[in-house]
Amino acid sequence: MRVHIATDHAGLELSHHLIEHLGGKGYEVIDHGPKEYDAEDDYPSFCINAALAVVADQSAGAEALGIVLGGSGNGEQIAANKVKGIRAALAWNLETAKLAREHNDANVVAVGGRQHSVEEATAIIEAFLAEPFSNADRHVRRIGKIAHYEETGEVLD
Repeated sequence: MRVHIATDHAGLELSHHLIEHLGGKGYEVIDHGPKEYDAEDDYPSFCINAALAVVADQSAGAEALGIVLGGSGNGEQIAANKVKGIRAALAWNLETAKLAREHNDANVVAVGGRQHSVEEATAIIEAFLAEPFSNADRHVRRIGKIAHYEETGEVLD
């Protein structure tokens, strides 16, 4: 599986750890930046580029997910969710990470690097990457309604 990762300065140390850790577990990790610490960096471009790459890979039939990191993960999740086709979920424990995939078929996980130890954040991300989508009818239907709105602007009941 290909994993696209992006961060801001607050998640940079965690990002570097994850790139090495996940690469060692056989994931193909693509780093969308930043490359070096800058307390004044602007995360939206990094996160949007990672999200665009996830959509491109998935559209081409490749198995791909994304990770966006920040101090809280909130801004990074918001930025990723602006990309058509992205369902980014903020995960703060193992259960929210698993449910994001199982129920929502989230394709990007956001994690706050200042909210967890490296070990906790790594476990959350591993849980997200390992969990399959359930394909349960109710979840497929709900995701379809979100996609329909994204495409047309029409809200379905």
